[in-house]
Amino acid sequence: VQLQASGGGLVQAGGSLRLSCAASGRIFNIKDMGWYRQAPGKQRELVAAVTSGGSTNYGDSVKGRFTISRDNAKDTVYLQMNSLKPEDTAVYYCNAGGVRTISSGTGLPGDGMDYWGKGTLVTVSS
Repeated sequence: VQLQASGGGLVQAGGSLRLSCAASGRIFNIKDMGWYRQAPGKQRELVAAVTSGGSTNYGDSVKGRFTISRDNAKDTVYLQMNSLKPEDTAVYYCNAGGVRTISSGTGLPGDGMDYWGKGTLVTVSS
């Protein structure tokens, strides 16, 4: 399974960006998809996550500014980021949790596993 993220870049404070992350592979289903971020010198933290049923969870610092959504048919998750602040500057990582893939041997779905994308840099200038 591969996660391909896109949409990062440089934006001024107050601006907006939209991140996308598409999962590919012999995917049967994905339980959770989300975004995490890591700023220099800080630990990786949850930005937002969404279940296959559409339930969402947000980090406190982004509530009311960021919106996560998901297209289950495309195995893709989106993060709309509005009112960006310099403190949002970080590498954003896509995560897919509980991914069940089709076994090439049996043709049946296996146990769920977690996967991470390579990260996309978001820089917010003041």
